[in-house]
Amino acid sequence: MAYAFSGTEQAERAPAWHDGKVTDIPRGAISRTAKLASLPLGFAGRAALGFGKKVTGFAEDVISDKIQQRTAEQLFSVLGQLKGGAMKLGQALSVFEAALPDSLAGPYRAALTKLQDAAPALPAASVHKVLAAELGENWRDRFRDFDDTPAAAASIGQVHKAVWSNGKTVAVKIQYPGAGDALVSDLKQLGRVAALFRVIQPGLDIKPLIAELRDRVVEELDYTLEARSQRAFAKAYAGDPDILVPKVIAGSARVLVTEWAEGTPLSSIISDGTQEERDRAGHHLSTLHFSGPMRAGLLHADPHPGNFRIAEDGRLIVLDFGAVARLPDGLPAPIGPLVRAALDGDAEAVLDGLRAEGFIPNGGDLDAEAVLDYLLPMLAPIASDEFRLSREWLRTEAARLANPKSPAYTMGKQLNLPPSYLLIHRVTMGSIGVLCQLEAAASWRSILEEWLPGFAPSS
Repeated sequence: MAYAFSGTEQAERAPAWHDGKVTDIPRGAISRTAKLASLPLGFAGRAALGFGKKVTGFAEDVISDKIQQRTAEQLFSVLGQLKGGAMKLGQALSVFEAALPDSLAGPYRAALTKLQDAAPALPAASVHKVLAAELGENWRDRFRDFDDTPAAAASIGQVHKAVWSNGKTVAVKIQYPGAGDALVSDLKQLGRVAALFRVIQPGLDIKPLIAELRDRVVEELDYTLEARSQRAFAKAYAGDPDILVPKVIAGSARVLVTEWAEGTPLSSIISDGTQEERDRAGHHLSTLHFSGPMRAGLLHADPHPGNFRIAEDGRLIVLDFGAVARLPDGLPAPIGPLVRAALDGDAEAVLDGLRAEGFIPNGGDLDAEAVLDYLLPMLAPIASDEFRLSREWLRTEAARLANPKSPAYTMGKQLNLPPSYLLIHRVTMGSIGVLCQLEAAASWRSILEEWLPGFAPSS
């Protein structure tokens, strides 16, 4: 099995038994496995202090702040040190930070935001080897200048700033050697300890998220597919006043060259931006989410802040298109009419629509008004002309849905999430998490009326 190593790790190997034979296992692999294996040990030691008790609400009900902080530091420091699936899972989880209770949000926020935009860098010699393999031994002839120090690093690859042969400043995205095997290995191991992640939120089920990330690994590893998706987005948003998608210059399976787009990281807008900057960024993010399926036939499916920058003119720069949902016909047609029926208070139409789409199990006998009561609080952001999404609102919703004493919890247990909606649901929830981190206010309803077919009220 291949892994992503540093130069030192590549030189070190250790013997081990496999299928009755002595084989060499890279010490880097041992280090990765040891770090992941340390998670259950640390958590097990805390179980005696209360984590093993039955959880009836948020984690703060049974775990002291100090234990929570130590747990957060261990969990996210391990994820942050690893490339591959561990890093990717950490980034996926980071958008849910806004749902944490106030007393716990601080330590988690610091650990999680580190995962949104950082990872260990690949050595220059390894970078050159990938470039030679993908672009040819004369790869340097394609560039006037190439900066060996990465400008950014993430779960699958890292980005270098360079000057293309025609003088254009470009971003060169280079995939880590062995990234695919590392992703699969990490996600398998993390799947085995999925229950430990309930320290973030007891009602959070990580297994479906891990399964979905694993299913999409192959697509994300093929930069030719990413180039195709980015070209579709760039064409759809060419000249757009709110959204900037850098054009693709060149690429291969493991190297992608695009226009360089300078901007402020969205994480900086979240932490230090003015309210006007936050509101504008939130508006553009929501527009990207809902307009992509109609304009490009694609849904941007990786909404963590590390994938976005804010240009000097206020436009949202979108940097990564490795994860997309292909929706050539746009979002599923029933979504708009169902949401409109809920806002109009038509409980029977909502119940019928949910049943037709498979959200209600066969034979499920649910009260229409109870279903509407379950849904309406979630739709509060689009029930009025303007709404401020906030951590407080998200925490309130998370508590309502996750507390076993809540009627919403009972109702949620009686509903299905059809396979065709899994990715759309996960991406929508992730986008809402980022909007709540921004504490952004906008007319979300107007965005849906423009981009969600069947939602606008009939005249």
